[in-house]
Amino acid sequence: MTDSEHLALVCSTAGDGDAGVYAYAYDGAAGTLSETASTSVEHPMYLAPHPDRDRVYVANRTDGGTVSAFAVDREDGSLRRRVDRSSEGVGPCYVSVDPEGRYAFTANYGGGTAAMYPVDGDGDLGAACDVVAHEGSGANSNRQAEPHPHAAVPGPDGEFVYVPDLGTDRVEAYRIDAASDRLRPAEPGGVSLPPGTGPRHLAFGTDGEFGYLVGELDSTVTTLARDADTGALSPVGAVSTVPDEASVADNAPSDVHVHPSGRVYVSNRGHQSIAEFGVADDGSLTSLGHTPTGGANPRDFALDPRGRFLLCENRDDFTVVSFAVGDSGGLDERARRAVPKPTCLAFLRRA
Repeated sequence: MTDSEHLALVCSTAGDGDAGVYAYAYDGAAGTLSETASTSVEHPMYLAPHPDRDRVYVANRTDGGTVSAFAVDREDGSLRRRVDRSSEGVGPCYVSVDPEGRYAFTANYGGGTAAMYPVDGDGDLGAACDVVAHEGSGANSNRQAEPHPHAAVPGPDGEFVYVPDLGTDRVEAYRIDAASDRLRPAEPGGVSLPPGTGPRHLAFGTDGEFGYLVGELDSTVTTLARDADTGALSPVGAVSTVPDEASVADNAPSDVHVHPSGRVYVSNRGHQSIAEFGVADDGSLTSLGHTPTGGANPRDFALDPRGRFLLCENRDDFTVVSFAVGDSGGLDERARRAVPKPTCLAFLRRA
């Protein structure tokens, strides 16, 4: 008997007829995936389900950059395209939805912009209602000559959205103004990180008091204290995502998630590992170890809805690997699934 109350939706950028969104029945007891459907999508980089509508949003690097809304069949995960909207920039790499499902957001790595879209009662996207353009550069002339927004992360209360910018070493904070459908710079504003950090992805703990920011260029994860009233972020401290003996120059951490227990996990491309961290009362992190991902370029990973398994996408090995999460935070490989060049995985409740 299987425990398949969720689907796992996986973006594939393989090309040659394999690009698209693959849907799998997810066995929550065993951590295994069984393919149910696939939908051709040109170059999907990231996806996000609506919190309570039968819609999925996909950041797609086609036609200059689009954000697309799809109707999703919750039984088999097949998608039906509803509407395409311009991403309002080059190279969309991230899409998200606020907790109440009012707005979707995207970050355009190559365009230096982030955009906000109104979501109607059916879950469909209107044209972008606001676009913010970043300015500046960073210390790394090869990677930081211009802004590179890498994510657009709604705060846990849905009042703010945070945009880590790899090119400027900043996380910009915006207040969501629902009365005018605009993004307003939060006061006192965003936060600057040390030169050469390369902010990439950000995840908040369950209570929203702290956020955890991946530095792609310096292999760090930084704890950021969050003021719920102003939205302001303040650095608490940073730790390395790789062991002391590993080469930071050969590593580029990518994704971060917070387990229901409060532990923090980060994927390392180069070191090919998942780093595990314990969290103190002040939000500071302590390394709990590293688990090999069993493949190359773990671009993205996801914790299942109950926190029992961590599913890691090894993009360049065309695999998704399931790890059981131990009581102390350690990971134990339990299953492996071939998936064409996976770049993002999200869970969707079947009913």
